[in-house]
Amino acid sequence: MVKKINIPLVILAGGRGSRISEYTKIIPKPMIKIGRIPIIQHIINYYKSFGVEKIYIASGYKSHIIRKYFHKNKNITVIDTGLKTLTGGRIKRLENIIEGKFFLTYGDGLSNVNLTYLIKSHKKSNKIATVTAVHPIARFGEIKLKNNLPISFNEKPQVKNDWINGGFFIFEQSIFQYLKNDNTVLETSPMHKLVNNNQLNVYKHQGFWQCMDTVRDKELLDKIYKSNFCPWKKKS
Repeated sequence: MVKKINIPLVILAGGRGSRISEYTKIIPKPMIKIGRIPIIQHIINYYKSFGVEKIYIASGYKSHIIRKYFHKNKNITVIDTGLKTLTGGRIKRLENIIEGKFFLTYGDGLSNVNLTYLIKSHKKSNKIATVTAVHPIARFGEIKLKNNLPISFNEKPQVKNDWINGGFFIFEQSIFQYLKNDNTVLETSPMHKLVNNNQLNVYKHQGFWQCMDTVRDKELLDKIYKSNFCPWKKKS
């Protein structure tokens, strides 16, 4: 039996998803299916496999579609945080709902980050925020040369030397002091202030991580989901 984690999850799911408009003209990006279910359901299943029970979805664009999908689930609350509200603003709108620390992730990224280790890293740091850093996938294939001759060719390898924001945050309640209004972008001024105040902890994740920005990303995730190796599938 999975031990319950008394930390709620907030999923940012309000953007227009313009880079994958082939789908988002009809449905919000988090409702695009990977395999048979929406990507947001994959994310929820993963968090639930670690014992997370309470989930808040900060919706916006085509919010009614997300609300309809989850309307029978009492542990999932869909909150319309506005059509044009930015990432920090969506979180700010939940200030009077959330008490204590909370997970935060984006509604378009899948990973096998160990949430138990993430919590331990956050608690040990004694900081306001923890962000999961991941290695990005290169946009283009990598060719290694020796004396002008190819010695290896890797199609879109994982970049080992660079780290990017992979989402999968943990925040203390005091994060709301860093968020002003609907126009606040979480990833700019609030993060800069957290760094300057020595209040940002980084958890390095070396494993699987993939976002869904384009149709090509969606097709890649479909392929992984159908394979024998699917890192984010719900644990038994």
